[in-house]
Amino acid sequence: MTTFSNPAGDAAAATEYVRALLAVLGDRDPLNVMKELIPWMEQRVRDLDPAVLRRPEAPGKWSVIEVAHHLADTELVYGYRVRMVLTQDTPPLPGYDQDAWVRTFRYRDVPLAEVLAQLTALRTAHLRLLYSLEPPQWKRAGLHSERGLESVEHIVRMIGAHDLVHRRQIERVLAAVSP
Repeated sequence: MTTFSNPAGDAAAATEYVRALLAVLGDRDPLNVMKELIPWMEQRVRDLDPAVLRRPEAPGKWSVIEVAHHLADTELVYGYRVRMVLTQDTPPLPGYDQDAWVRTFRYRDVPLAEVLAQLTALRTAHLRLLYSLEPPQWKRAGLHSERGLESVEHIVRMIGAHDLVHRRQIERVLAAVSP
């Protein structure tokens, strides 16, 4: 089983991360995968004890609530990147330190309902935008600070793959922390 790590500022690791992510997606339609996330999340975490959602699988690892919040904030980041690519010529797409976001924004303390509301609103708006694109818009690209040139098409494949990886992570965390 592939271990997924996306350390900030490591271009070599970023290349391996992208390869591993896209392998998980395979030939699945990333837009269909993206449409699955909200219903899957709502079903998977419904009626779970908040203490279970906040318990990491191991020291230094994320809890389910932290993974869910990461998905919501990642939607914010990817939505911004796509919008920049669509409105500017080869804009810079800065990377970010996801672990710093988890710590700084205290993901574990945010109520699940707020996290799901944020994720739902952002994903709904993002999908609406993506379904409105014309074929040439999918080829527009920006320059990611760690991964190089990324087209809208590539970014969307990354989002779909990212969803699948974190769905697997949520299942793994729940298996480790559920009574």
